[in-house]
Amino acid sequence: MRMLLKVQMDTTASNEAIRQGTLPGIVEKALGQLRPEAAYFTTQDGCRTAYIFFDLAESSQMPKFSEPFFLEVGAKVSYTPVMNREELAEGLAALTSGA
Repeated sequence: MRMLLKVQMDTTASNEAIRQGTLPGIVEKALGQLRPEAAYFTTQDGCRTAYIFFDLAESSQMPKFSEPFFLEVGAKVSYTPVMNREELAEGLAALTSGA
């Protein structure tokens, strides 16, 4: 299932990761495991924030993807199912066809 993984990094912990030069490696390792369709980086609520769109094959993968962010940058992590344009069209078509 296509998911949006939102990662809000704790400012103090991510500042320290930047000072130690480890933040780029943390992000690259995570992206390597997630193999995202897209990843965007910004700020939200005063925190460094990543929006990562990827395919979650099994819910049992959630700890593997979440724990590095919790442990290494004190992040708040959330998962939200999302659709692309084609999936939305398919879902809406199913409403009118009764399928």
